[in-house]
Amino acid sequence: MSEQSFSRSASTAHRTRRIALWATRPFLLLLLLSFLSPGAYAADNKPFDTKGPIVITSSTMTADNKAHTALFEGSVVAKSETATIYSDRMLVYSSEDGKSITRIDCSGHVKLVKGERVITSEAATYFADEDKAIFTGDPRATEGGNIVTGTKMTYLMKEDRSVVENSKVFLENKNRKEK
Repeated sequence: MSEQSFSRSASTAHRTRRIALWATRPFLLLLLLSFLSPGAYAADNKPFDTKGPIVITSSTMTADNKAHTALFEGSVVAKSETATIYSDRMLVYSSEDGKSITRIDCSGHVKLVKGERVITSEAATYFADEDKAIFTGDPRATEGGNIVTGTKMTYLMKEDRSVVENSKVFLENKNRKEK
């Protein structure tokens, strides 16, 4: 391939990428603006508030307006008012009207941070209609010196209750005196 045709090919690829990003901007704008709601700041007990503003950054983003999804890949960081999620890949599903998130699938080095609480796993799924999050693939939750591990962690947010399958719990003993 000649240098001139390579340059033309690279320029065409750049234009295609720019056009693809321009075509997704209305969806992205709608997706990001849809998270603004009056109750956005009242949900501090949720690990991830999908009703408030969310800023998602990644290496690439692919929006499918017909499927009402946005796929974020490469060093994904999603920040809400209450928490931050890190992952290699995040697929966000929105309602047909685009005004709310219905589901979030995360995979690859998933890490949720909320205050001192940190949950890590290989995969996580948030179901907005049930207000629950499921962590799989060696999930591990830590807060201070306390650690919970298992094969599957389900957090039922409305009930503020967790179910951990095949659990192992390590509790920090703050009353133990050093000798």
